[in-house]
Amino acid sequence: MFKDLSLYEIAQTGTITVKGKKMDIINFGSLNIDYVYSVENIAAPGETIASRALDVFAGGKGLNQSVALAHAGARVYHAGQIGEDGHMLVKLLEESSVDTRFIRQVPGRTGHAIIQLSQTGQNSIVLHGGANRLLSEAFIDEVLAGFSSDTMVLLQNETNLCNYIIDCAHKKGMKIALNPSPYDGNMKACDLSKVSVFLLNEIEGGQITGRMDSGEILDAMSVMYPNAVVVLTLGKNGAILRSMDGEYRHGIYDVPVVDTTAAGDTFTGFFLATLTGGGSPKKALEIASRASSIAVTIKGAANSIPRLDRVLAENLKLV
Repeated sequence: MFKDLSLYEIAQTGTITVKGKKMDIINFGSLNIDYVYSVENIAAPGETIASRALDVFAGGKGLNQSVALAHAGARVYHAGQIGEDGHMLVKLLEESSVDTRFIRQVPGRTGHAIIQLSQTGQNSIVLHGGANRLLSEAFIDEVLAGFSSDTMVLLQNETNLCNYIIDCAHKKGMKIALNPSPYDGNMKACDLSKVSVFLLNEIEGGQITGRMDSGEILDAMSVMYPNAVVVLTLGKNGAILRSMDGEYRHGIYDVPVVDTTAAGDTFTGFFLATLTGGGSPKKALEIASRASSIAVTIKGAANSIPRLDRVLAENLKLV
């Protein structure tokens, strides 16, 4: 179904072709401070509950995905903004071997998240964009100017101007990977036909396609974006990759779930790092699934993301 690949690009025909060198990855991503409240159960509408503990972590989907990319061996540049209180986030990225030359400080507060974490490891998250929502077109132009078409741009939807980044990156011939979370009106303004790789869960897939069943979501995505690779994560049912070259599935591993906060971001980073670093789609799904399974066993966001040596060495069993 799939061939083992070295570095790939998604051509206009949807085929995957081999390139000879490692691809740079620019992550235009959020940088958040996470306030995690441990609760017995996630609060229902109108309910007031007490938390058992409060922990503060570095987070944001963008930061988490950059850490995961770097831990998996990718060469990643993080482009984003912090407020006056966000220097701890830059330090963490640098300690993870992420290139931070494109992180700017702006007046005001860094983006942050209020997270309820239940005893079963499930979470509920409220985001405040802060500096993440103050990107300018001039800043984006400055970042992209230093890179060639042999570059991948990774996006989530926790920053502003995703539509502008997609248009500019596509015009330069760059490959675009998108994790459309959280899916909202800003994402609807984007020309998603320019996206090369989608990494999404069933909720986001349903919001894009209007379908509920995973098979129907993939069928609809194939019709809407025939040239793209689509990776659909299915929680306890694993993940499915579909492209014009075929389909591949991978299950989940049997691990104790402590905190699912950064599991999806870990999956995204390890998947893209493996695929752009020479792995086949099958291998990328396997490594990403292993990494995200390890991440859910640790409380926190960026700090829960394992390094590649542990991912490869851990004795994990499929459910």
